Amino acid sequence: MNDFNQRVIAEFRANHGRVVRAAGFGSSLVVLHTVGARSGEERINPALARRDGDDWLIAASAAGARQHPAWFVNLRAHPDTTIETGAGTVAVTAEELAGEEYADAWRGFVAQSPAFAAYQECADRRRIPVVRLRRRNSPGRLPR
Repeated sequence: MNDFNQRVIAEFRANHGRVVRAAGFGSSLVVLHTVGARSGEERINPALARRDGDDWLIAASAAGARQHPAWFVNLRAHPDTTIETGAGTVAVTAEELAGEEYADAWRGFVAQSPAFAAYQECADRRRIPVVRLRRRNSPGRLPR
């Protein structure tokens, strides 16, 4: 893990989910725990998250890189995982969004931070995925 992520996670944990000094994220982060798709080793990464009812939405932007971030590849291989929030650890299942649900969620990320629009431009042909993290004990959402 790089030094920046280590600082963000340390501040997140020390301040019950609030990150101001390391990057100014406020309370909009989760710490995502994944299992390596090939290695099987635990990985942790901070991720900007948006609440959607009882769920969290995260965008696999990788700051506009042309490849998906490793954590996204890991979630595809092992969608049952955990996240740390300011209130504690939550067991979740990851689901990649598609269609209108994706479009609505993506607009929300761009509205929250215009940097996401720039990330999509930099990502070239890679469409930045949005992932729903649903509590494993949640009954799920009703179809739209």
